[in-house]
Amino acid sequence: MRYIALLRGINVGGANQIKMIELKAVFAELGFENVVSYINSGNLAFDTKKTAETKLIGTIEDAVEAKFGRRVHIMIREQADIERIVKENPFDGQYESHKHMHVLFLKEAMPTEKEKLLQASALPGEQYAVRGREIYILLPNGVAGSLLTKGFFEKKPVVPYTGRNWRTVEKLAEL
Repeated sequence: MRYIALLRGINVGGANQIKMIELKAVFAELGFENVVSYINSGNLAFDTKKTAETKLIGTIEDAVEAKFGRRVHIMIREQADIERIVKENPFDGQYESHKHMHVLFLKEAMPTEKEKLLQASALPGEQYAVRGREIYILLPNGVAGSLLTKGFFEKKPVVPYTGRNWRTVEKLAEL
């Protein structure tokens, strides 16, 4: 089974530096095969037997903490899920640049009351579509000044998440 691992908050703005070559080695030490990474922000694809995502997450988070000395939230999706996410983009054709389109990957589904708060908090021009454990985000005015940069997602959803721009999501579907 092909999986995608998305690590939250590494190698962003010079903080939480983890070399991808070392991270790939940790995945290989766990017995994962065909490990590949995409860019330097914690995106890895790997093969292993069909395993519950929660078990994979725990195993990887423990191994990363043991190797690098810090706990990092990790979201896991099957490769087919990433392909579905690309295919089912509710904002397809509504943006001019991949920089305007993002996906937040949640560890678990967002509670309904938090989804309502998100929709009510959207700034002018912003659009959010919650689909299970993903939030599609259309920011036609860019990320600067959006809820993404105002700390909303750090404070409001109590569900761990990580975000990727649309170009990265499309590349993850190809890994």
